[in-house]
Amino acid sequence: MALTLYWYPKCGTCRKAKKWLDEHGIDVQTVHLVDEPLTKEQLADLHRKSGLPLKKFFNTSGMKYRELGLKDKLDGAAEDEMLNWLASDGMLVKRPILTDGERVVVGFREQEYEAFFAGRPPAES
Repeated sequence: MALTLYWYPKCGTCRKAKKWLDEHGIDVQTVHLVDEPLTKEQLADLHRKSGLPLKKFFNTSGMKYRELGLKDKLDGAAEDEMLNWLASDGMLVKRPILTDGERVVVGFREQEYEAFFAGRPPAES
């Protein structure tokens, strides 16, 4: 299945993830999270496949997160409400998100990417 990287090109962490993928010869389809925000349904699907708490999908260091005061609202929020917030603005979404359609990695940590690709054939030079 094709790999998709949901990212924001101005984000340093996203650029590190893309660089890691490029250096390992891994082709991905990129989707700009701000220009093409994820829908509520897409977010729910990614959340389900990730196995992570929905709170992990929030960009907690972003200005929009602070402006909306979400730090104080998330604990009491229903999943539906959280999905609505995430779908309302791509800048609220933690990035990058990498998926092969079955598995999902949120954020970028080299070890997680290595584990994600473990068992795949090595990239051809």
